[in-house]
Amino acid sequence: MKQKDDFRVDGSGLIRRRKIMAWTDEIHFDEEGLVPVIVQDAKTERVLMFGWANREALERTVATGKGVYFSKSRGQVWVKGASSGNEQHVVGMQLDVSGEAVIYRVEQVGGVACHTGHVSTFWRELHSGGWVESEPVIRDPQEMYHQSSL
Repeated sequence: MKQKDDFRVDGSGLIRRRKIMAWTDEIHFDEEGLVPVIVQDAKTERVLMFGWANREALERTVATGKGVYFSKSRGQVWVKGASSGNEQHVVGMQLDVSGEAVIYRVEQVGGVACHTGHVSTFWRELHSGGWVESEPVIRDPQEMYHQSSL
C-alpha cells in the first residue's frame, strides 16, 4: 500500500508525522490492474456506458475532469470524446463498498455516449428472447467522427 507523509501541527505546536493512503490505494484493481467503471449522467442518473480504468486513467480523470479509460482491446489509456467530440466532464466519482467498482458521474457533451450515435451504450433490450433496438440513433456516427478530424 503506497503511503505518503503528512505533517500536521498539533495543539502543542509540535509537528507530528502520520502516514496517509493515496486515494487509489483503496481501489481493488483486478489481476490486470483494472477496475470496472460505470458511467452515469449526473443529472438524470441514467447509465451511459461501462468501461475499464487503470490507476493512470483514474488519476488523469481526477486531474483533468474528463472521462479517461483503459481500452482492453487496444491496451492503452484513452479519453472519451477525443475523436468524436463527445467528451465527458466528470463532476463526481464514487467507489462501491468493496472497492471493486467505480462510478463516474458525468455531463455528457453532445448528448451521445455511444460510438453508434445512441445516448447510451445500453440501447438494446431483451424482448421475446431476442435483443431489439430500444432507442433511436440521435447522431450519425460518420458525421461525429468526420467533424472531429477537421
